[in-house]
Amino acid sequence: MSKIIIIKSFNGIKTILISILLSIFLISCTQQPEHIVDQASQNQVKNVDILKNGNASGIATETVNYYGNANGFLAKPKKEGIYPAVVMVHEWWGLNDNIKEMARQLAAEGYVVLAVDMFDGKVGKDANEARELSSKVRNNPGEAIRNAKAAVEFLKKEENVDKDYIASIGWCFGGQWSLQLALNEEMAATVIYYGNLETGKEKLKVIKWPVLGIFGEKDTSIPVESARKFDAALDELGIENEIYIYPNVGHAFANPSGANYAPKETKDAWEKTLKFLEKNLKTDSKIDDKIPQEDNIEIKEDYCEKDSDCVPDKCCHPSKLVNKKFAPKCDGAICTAVCSGPLDCRQWKAICKNNVCTVDYD
Repeated sequence: MSKIIIIKSFNGIKTILISILLSIFLISCTQQPEHIVDQASQNQVKNVDILKNGNASGIATETVNYYGNANGFLAKPKKEGIYPAVVMVHEWWGLNDNIKEMARQLAAEGYVVLAVDMFDGKVGKDANEARELSSKVRNNPGEAIRNAKAAVEFLKKEENVDKDYIASIGWCFGGQWSLQLALNEEMAATVIYYGNLETGKEKLKVIKWPVLGIFGEKDTSIPVESARKFDAALDELGIENEIYIYPNVGHAFANPSGANYAPKETKDAWEKTLKFLEKNLKTDSKIDDKIPQEDNIEIKEDYCEKDSDCVPDKCCHPSKLVNKKFAPKCDGAICTAVCSGPLDCRQWKAICKNNVCTVDYD
């Protein structure tokens, strides 16, 4: 069985792992015409057929107007509760049935998913039309960013959404806009499948949350060197990230209608995506994973009398924040961590109130 080399960087510490190949995710796109064929026929395999992990019968769907004339596809659990949310950005074919089905499948994992539409309701019938539609968006990036940001605001207003835990995901064309959304909106996590990348540290430094990147070694649209520069920039900035480069697969290898489709890699990448989102969006998983046990910092009662009681070697771990410029304070006899927003407190299931994370281990 063939193997993949996974380039993985976690909390800025890079490791090279050898792993049995299994696969990656979703449907479409590419900027290289030679990789594209017309959309899949009804008899062709679909990703949803090999990636079914959740039971989508418990999912309610509807078309919603979230921005101007843009109508998105909303998929959410029927069961009452508060759920993390995901903005899903389509590839260059548009908001087609494949994307809608993937939104259902992701929602079945316990998320509210809004699949956006950047093509004004149009879906590319062939590569030429898809190229025309995607080029129109790329030529007006400001409008695309406003579209994506509006999707975030729409989700924040949904009664069953935890507004502090909203991520984005996109493939090819959508991968580019998943990253652009991260550069223009505070998110909880960002997932990029072989999309155009920004490698400049000045722009990337605004990201204060984990990033997952999925790429193909043989991709001529998004060269592997670009992915490695992106990985290196995130590492240098101390941005938590997981970057996976699958060998011997090209661009859009998760697109079942394209010549590069690699079902095993698709499945493997989707499993990594689900694990990444669960770790960073679902509170119970996040708390267990984020406590820095490896630093041998004792977790104990957060009682304090003065700020100096709250340093790690004397008290507890709230000073180990994603953004290391914040330091703990003694506030009301409880050690708290200074914050500028909810993401600074997410490691401890805390809230940012009056610029401090209130941490209390009951």
